[in-house]
Amino acid sequence: MNNVDYYNRNADAFFEGSVNADMSEARGKFTALLPKGAKVLDAGCGSGRDSKAFLDEGFTVVAFDASEEMCKRAMNYTGKAVANMRFEDISFDREFDGIWASASLLHVPMAELPGIIKKMNAALKEGGVMYASFKYGDGTVMRGERQFSDFNEKTVAMLFEDAGFKILCNDVGPDNRPGRENEMWVEVIGRKSQSRTLEV
Repeated sequence: MNNVDYYNRNADAFFEGSVNADMSEARGKFTALLPKGAKVLDAGCGSGRDSKAFLDEGFTVVAFDASEEMCKRAMNYTGKAVANMRFEDISFDREFDGIWASASLLHVPMAELPGIIKKMNAALKEGGVMYASFKYGDGTVMRGERQFSDFNEKTVAMLFEDAGFKILCNDVGPDNRPGRENEMWVEVIGRKSQSRTLEV
């Protein structure tokens, strides 16, 4: 079982099923916190849906995805380069005003997530913001061929606070794809703390 292999094999179906999902409300919460012309990292960009929306709003976008086949479709959709890389490959240093990780970090194993979120924090400029969404639940769950790391409001807040974020938004809501309304998601927006006080 490999999540990346799944997306490579099912790239067309996943593209068609996700590219038209209405994420405008969540994107609006996120972009309202960004400066004009901000530089955004679309982390695990999938179809490229949100990258295109950010580009259309005048933001500078860097996008990547672990699935080579999804990268091809996202490049075709956005007309921009999309890097084929994984979360563990991130080595940016204070480069972005915002990081968007919509339904992408949910495939990172639980044990690896704290380190990945800290890498995301390091990739942000001081005061930068990060959005992430996870399927609502608790712990590691198999759904078909894919493995998910599920969170609720409390556990996702702890994950982000431990990585140096101040929680700005922490909501639970339904899936916005047709026929998926019974599936719940938790979304979080955190701001990189201006100064971190060490616990004694």
